[in-house]
This record gives sequence, structure tokens and C-alpha cells, in this order.
Amino acid sequence: MKTAIIHDWLVVYSGAEKVLEEVLKIYPDADLFSTVDYLPEGQRDFIMNKKVKTTFIQRLPFSKRKYRTYLPFMPLAIEQLDLSEYDLIISSSHAVAKGVITGPDQLHISYVYSPIRYAWDLQHQYLRETGMDKGIKGFVTRYLLHKVRNWDSRTSNGVDFFISVSDFIGRRIWKVYRRESETIYPPVDVSAFAFHEQKDDFYLTASRMVPYKKIDAIVEAFSLMPDKKLIVIGDGPDFKKIKAKAGPNVTLLGYQSFDVLKSHMQRAKGFIFAAEEDFGITPLEAQACGTPVIAYGKGGSRETVRGFNESVDPTGLFFYHQTAEAIKNAVGQFEQLEIDPQHCRAHAIKFSPERFRTEIKDFVDAKIVSRQEKLSTIEEKSVTQSFSITGIKWRKRMYKVGM
Repeated sequence: MKTAIIHDWLVVYSGAEKVLEEVLKIYPDADLFSTVDYLPEGQRDFIMNKKVKTTFIQRLPFSKRKYRTYLPFMPLAIEQLDLSEYDLIISSSHAVAKGVITGPDQLHISYVYSPIRYAWDLQHQYLRETGMDKGIKGFVTRYLLHKVRNWDSRTSNGVDFFISVSDFIGRRIWKVYRRESETIYPPVDVSAFAFHEQKDDFYLTASRMVPYKKIDAIVEAFSLMPDKKLIVIGDGPDFKKIKAKAGPNVTLLGYQSFDVLKSHMQRAKGFIFAAEEDFGITPLEAQACGTPVIAYGKGGSRETVRGFNESVDPTGLFFYHQTAEAIKNAVGQFEQLEIDPQHCRAHAIKFSPERFRTEIKDFVDAKIVSRQEKLSTIEEKSVTQSFSITGIKWRKRMYKVGM
């Protein structure tokens, strides 16, 4: 089958791009489409150095740095991609990729990281955090997001089958599209995070410093525990604000190389994760190192961390409010527990890239067979009806001539 793969935008190598990389390993001959392609020349190996077919957004002014500001035009842009010559279309979507136009004889499977977060249930949080919740700018933004919601809901009908990154996102898909989905967890490169049983006396968190990650709450919690050490890896717009809240027992390292991050993950006694994520790869990377996780008990973390007193062979524990006090209490509880690093490693291995590729291929193959069987049945009915109608016409003709 001639295959097309559509990705929202190609600008960095991050979580969604790691999924795309594994999908391309399954379908190496597929053609690749995206709204924009600004991947640097030295970072194109994961797309097999394919030539990417882009939209008119690529040619708009400042789109290399400001591509997100063109979101209101992206629905129109994605609909201009001509996929009429393809049999199988796989969209990798957290924004607009699933909105490509397909025909009744094409099979469209969409791997969804989330329906557009900032247009649906996270709209109010997004508006507050970007300062666009008031005034004329706020009114215009709300109106544009309203239009995006209408488009997003309508185009869900063009997808034959949805795959969700987690059961949590599966529930969001049902909520906004009223469509069933099957969960296939994203790939986690556990082989890149070697197991390390010996731990040092510090906790770790690592993330881009943006509001919803709640790094500020983690830092505040450890400022309330001066006898416990926290190391923070990551950079972002909130770095200065978070640094101002840090006590002497909190060390902010800023952006670090992969090797430095991995070394800290291997040696940390616990990894703190306070975001409500759709899935959350970082806690699994920590568990691959044998490091237990103290996580916010909502969203994808519920599916990637096995909570103490909630499951056999626990790999961490949960707190249920994104506050400094809740995190402080969770750390205190954690220090009374014994969590086996081997259990953490064994759990993380279940999310390997090999498992992902097998599950995606099996899912797609099953839908192809199902589609072919359905088309064959329709064709047989059509032939039977044709013979039946022809027979009726023949008998009527014979009757009229007196035979």
C-alpha cells in the first residue's frame, strides 16, 4: 500500500518526533508531510533524511521562529495537502495533522498525543499563562480558539481509527470527539538509560521551565525541607522566577547535556514529577535507571508509575495536589518506604521501542485486513444485486414479447 505520514510540524527532536521516528522504521518507504520543516541539517537522521512536503505556512514571513502564531491558518494549510494517491494515511497529531482530507477508499489512522490542548479543556489555563485572558487580544484569541474547536471536532469524522498515547488521552478523545480509541503507549528508549542501583543523597527534577510543569512548586517544597537536597535540570521562560524561590539546598543547573542528565537520573534517590502530562516520558526514563518516581497522581503518570500501596512491585508514589505542601508530605512519606530499583527497571522495559513498533504494525495490519474484507463483502453484494436486477429486467423483457 502506498503510505503517507503526516506530522504537525518538524522543528525539533522531541517526544512526538521520537514516535515519528519509530513509525518511519515500520514504513520506511512512506512519504512524509508536515505544515513546516525547519529541522537543522544535522538532525534529520531520525526522518531518514526524507524530503518533507510542506504547506504554505513554510513560505510565510518569520515562520521559522513564529510558526505557532500561524495556528489559525494551519487548518486551511493542512487541508491543502493532496493525499489522493495514497492508500494508507497515518497522522501523528497533537494539533492539526489529523485534519488532512481523505477519501472513502483510503484508510486514515491517527496517532493522537492529545486533541488540541489549548483549544479544549486547557484553554483557560493557556490564556492565563500567556497573558491573553483579557482585553481585545483576549477576545480575538478566544474567538480564534472557538473556530479551531469547531474545525477540530468536524475533522475527527475524517479519521477511520484513533490511537491514543494513554487511556487518559483516550478519555479526552471520547469527550471532545465522541470516538473510541485504542491506547498504544509511546516508545521510551530505555536502552539509553543504564540501570544504576547505588543512589546518592539527592532528589532530581528535570523539565522545561514553563508554568504547567510546576517546577516552582517542587522548588518551594524543598525550600521547606532544608535538610534535603534537590537538583533541578532544565531551562525555560520561568527560570529566573524559579531561581528566586530556591533555598541553599536547591541547585539549578539549567540546560545540561544528555550525559549529565542521565548521570543524575541514575544517582538520584528519587525523581520528582509534578506536571499533569498526557503521558510523560521522563518518569519512565528515571525508572529505567532504577530511580523511583514521586509523581502528581493525575494524567499519564497514573499509567507510567506504579504507586505504593496501589500495585504489586511499586515504582513510586503519588501526591494529589500540585502544591509545595503536598510535595513535601510525599517526600516525607517516600523516605519511609523501600522501593526496589529492579522493579523500576523492569516496569520501564515494558515501554520499549520494539514493543511500540510491534503494537502499531499489528494494529494497522488488522485494520487493513478488516477494511479489505469489508470492501470485498460490499463488492460481492453489489455483484449479486446487479445479477438480480439484470435477471428481473430480462424476465420482464421476455414477458413483454410473449415468451
